[in-house]
Amino acid sequence: MKKLILLFTIALGAFRLQAQELPLKKDPVFQEGEILQYKLRYGFITAAEATIKVTNSDLVFDNKPTYKLTVDAQTSGTFDVFYKIRDHYDSYIDKKDLLPYFYQENIREANYKRQDKARFNQDAKKIVSNRGNFNTPTTQTFDLVSAYYFARSLDISKLKIGDSFKLNYFLQDEVSALEIEYVGKETIKCKLGNIRCLKFSPSIKPGRIFKKDSRLYLWVTDDGNRVPVKAQVEILVGAVTMELKSAAGLKYALAKE
Repeated sequence: MKKLILLFTIALGAFRLQAQELPLKKDPVFQEGEILQYKLRYGFITAAEATIKVTNSDLVFDNKPTYKLTVDAQTSGTFDVFYKIRDHYDSYIDKKDLLPYFYQENIREANYKRQDKARFNQDAKKIVSNRGNFNTPTTQTFDLVSAYYFARSLDISKLKIGDSFKLNYFLQDEVSALEIEYVGKETIKCKLGNIRCLKFSPSIKPGRIFKKDSRLYLWVTDDGNRVPVKAQVEILVGAVTMELKSAAGLKYALAKE
C-alpha cells in the first residue's frame, strides 16, 4: 500500500522542469483557497483518499513570501482495517517562481513511522535534509508536492504528441528523474462531469508492483487550471486508478463539455 500512495503522489507531478523550453505562465494557475480531493481505487474498491490544498503562509524564506501546500493521504474502507495509512506532507514555495524552500513529511503507515525535512537551496544546487546533504542537477529541483503545483503553471502550449520530457524531484535520500510523454487529448468522465483533458504517460520501472509492459497514464484538465483528473496504471494483480472527487476554489472554470 505504501508504494500505491507513492504512485499517487508521483502521478500528480508528472511534467517537465526545463523552464527554458517550457516557461511558466505569467501567473500561477492556482490560488490561495484551492482544495482538491482525490480517491485511489484498487479495482472497484476505494483504497485511499487524499486532500490537496493551497494556503497563504506566514513563513518567509530569503525575504520572499510563500504559499503553503499541504497533502493529507489516508487509507479507507477495508484497506484502513488491515493497513492504516495517515500521511501528511507540507511544502513551502516562492509565490513568484513557485520553487520550494522547505519540505516536510510525517509518514504513519501501520507500525512504520518516519518524519523527514528538507531545505532547498536552488542557486547552490543543494538540498539539506535530516538524511544528509545532496547535490541537485539543476537550479529547479522539487519535492513531489511542489512539483505538482509548479508543473500545473508551465506553459505547455507548444507540446506536440510524442514529445518527451523529464521531471527531477527529491524523495527521501535521492534525486530522481521521471520521463513523461505527451499522448494527446481525451475527454474524461468523472464526478464533476465530462472534462476535456490533456493525456500524459509518465515512465515506470517494472518490479514488484508493475507489469513488464505496464504504462501509467495521467489526464489533466485542458483549461487554465491544469488539474489532474485521473491517473491509471496496471499492476501485477489488477489496476490502480486515481480520480478527482471534488474541486473548490479553482481560479478558472473547468473545461466541461
